[in-house]
Amino acid sequence: MIKAADLPETLSVFPLPGALLLPRSRLPLHIFEPRYLAMMDDALKNRERLIGMVQPNEVPGRDDNGLHTIGCVGRITQFSETDDNRYLITLTGVSRFRVLEEIDGFTPYRRCKVSWDGFARDLGPTEHDTGFQRPVFMDLLKRYFEQLDLSTDWDTLKDADDELLINSLSMLLEFTAEDKQALLEAPSLSTRRETLVTLLEFALRGGAGEDLMQ
Repeated sequence: MIKAADLPETLSVFPLPGALLLPRSRLPLHIFEPRYLAMMDDALKNRERLIGMVQPNEVPGRDDNGLHTIGCVGRITQFSETDDNRYLITLTGVSRFRVLEEIDGFTPYRRCKVSWDGFARDLGPTEHDTGFQRPVFMDLLKRYFEQLDLSTDWDTLKDADDELLINSLSMLLEFTAEDKQALLEAPSLSTRRETLVTLLEFALRGGAGEDLMQ
């Protein structure tokens, strides 16, 4: 288990639109761009094997994308290398972080000075949502899936604990990048669930929700 003292002051970051990583959740990634292959090689040389996931944030007047202030660092917990030198990896979320500034350097990938202040809860045990009304939520989710003509393993969803259910849906459902950022920045599991419910209700009213990642 990674402790607060193990978290670095600088972090390699992977700005991937629409990709959401949350603490204690797992995100599969396919790495093939040369700059991110270099980032992987460097991360694997370090004991903690950390990579920061952060959403790009377009800034008017800039040719390159800026970055959102809040991201989440993940530890490479599984990886395999293909015959054509690509990586298939799994990142397990460790903690959110705040981007303080981007660091100019000689690496082909982006690096940032970061702060971990305010996210100590991310390093703790599984979070529970004491106000979670599961039957009401599952009914809403079922209507969402039916509207998009989707199927899922409902028994697995019913048996999942609060954090696994809410975080997995937050990561997998096809919301906009800004919606994903709102889910990431939710200060607690309860507020993330409330945000998720709002997005599902908005989709059911026809405001969003065209596709769903399976």
